[in-house]
Amino acid sequence: MIAVDTNILVHGHQREASLHERAREAIRGLAESPVPWGVCYHSLVEFYGVVTQPRLWHEPSTPVQAMDQVAAWRESPSLRIICDTPEDLARLAGLAIGAEVRGGLIHDARIAACCLAHGITELWTVDRDYSRFGELRIRNPLA
Repeated sequence: MIAVDTNILVHGHQREASLHERAREAIRGLAESPVPWGVCYHSLVEFYGVVTQPRLWHEPSTPVQAMDQVAAWRESPSLRIICDTPEDLARLAGLAIGAEVRGGLIHDARIAACCLAHGITELWTVDRDYSRFGELRIRNPLA
């Protein structure tokens, strides 16, 4: 199963984003396919924080717009929202220590741990930091 990282979601939603059209089409392809795809719950929360941030955008999304976007994605019958479990903490610890994760990169490690726990075979992202987690296959569908 493919999972979509926060940055692809942001690009697909935010018209000001440099890769908006490509990301929107990539997400649409997943959403309209009968093949299951996933998004970590953490990525949806992070998405909201990024698209509503006025320091990042000339026209940030309103809270209603951000939540409407999440609701629109959730209408895809093939979407699976994947969540952390208490057992994921051991996997997170292994990834964080093994990759010598520091600071904000712990959020990437958390998403990687969640993906691995749920059998995700590929994470779509434009963030090269995920390459430090060798167990998870990474692909940039917008390149």
